[in-house]
Amino acid sequence: MKSSKKAIDKAESAESGMEQKPIFERAYDRQDKKLANKVAIVTGGDSGIGRAICVAFAREGANVAIVFRKESADAKETKKLVEEKGTKAIIVSADISIESNCQKIIDKVIKTWGKIDILVNNAAVQYPQTEIENIKEKQILQTFRTNIFSQIFLVQAALPHLKEGSAIINTTSVTAYKGNPFLLDYSATKGAIVSFTRSLSGILNGRKIRVNAVAPGPIWTPLITTTFPDESLDTFGKDTPMQRAGQPAEVAPAYVFLASEDASYITGQVIHVNGGEIVNG
Repeated sequence: MKSSKKAIDKAESAESGMEQKPIFERAYDRQDKKLANKVAIVTGGDSGIGRAICVAFAREGANVAIVFRKESADAKETKKLVEEKGTKAIIVSADISIESNCQKIIDKVIKTWGKIDILVNNAAVQYPQTEIENIKEKQILQTFRTNIFSQIFLVQAALPHLKEGSAIINTTSVTAYKGNPFLLDYSATKGAIVSFTRSLSGILNGRKIRVNAVAPGPIWTPLITTTFPDESLDTFGKDTPMQRAGQPAEVAPAYVFLASEDASYITGQVIHVNGGEIVNG
């Protein structure tokens, strides 16, 4: 009985009695901007989720390298939006499916700002097909090279410049967990990104570089309107528990969180911004 009472008393003891007290606030918590003076690279930053990430990062004080492939007008608009938040931006046109281009992106950012704090691997392509027989080798190679090979290439190129406290954030998808009968190869790459994120986090734990991912559900972006038939757009996202598609602005805060010190004890994880789908991932 005495032993039991002692255990209860100990369990209810005040924090003031602890020799090594828990940390309830850090100097970082008192900063006005979560990403002040950080340098971020965002692939696919010209539009959609990528644009929202760039603007959200800028709002929190980061300078941003906006990587895009073709849509220069969109990239210039994103640059303008970032600069309106009071930070700096550069635009970098590159086909990230080619390894040497990924090195050139990193070189340009280092030449411009001399450091990299945040790498967001966000760019992706998708080519809907109703039958597996219609998925040809050229499509498979393009999808995998753009969606997952590029992430590996960019991490390899950026790693010499990343330091303790840096963050890598990869964009996966709800399709990695529930599949999609019209996006077989795309879904496969997104599953690979989940495994890549988890494995890379283990590799980089010793360097104190955090690696996480975000898995969006149906988000209203140019990728949707340019790859799905018009007749399907009116119902896009309505099969989620929230019965609507999400907006890029609703996804971007997850990237800010993972890039910041708010997520200092989080690595190898995936945040699901998907309108309520329970995917157990």
